Amino acid sequence: MRDDELAPRPKPTTETLGEDLSRLSVAELEGRVERLRAEIARVEAAIAGRRSVEDAANALFRR
Repeated sequence: MRDDELAPRPKPTTETLGEDLSRLSVAELEGRVERLRAEIARVEAAIAGRRSVEDAANALFRR
């Protein structure tokens, strides 16, 4: 067996909106908040990128 087959697999860190939070510890909830904030920042960056492309296209075709 290889070492990577022996190592425990990490728990998936996908959050489900509306999920029951009552069984999570404070540390787990704080981790969840950090991951969600990072995801929000990632989505906002994608939106900003798309808007700049859209604005450039609109400026080009408005002439």
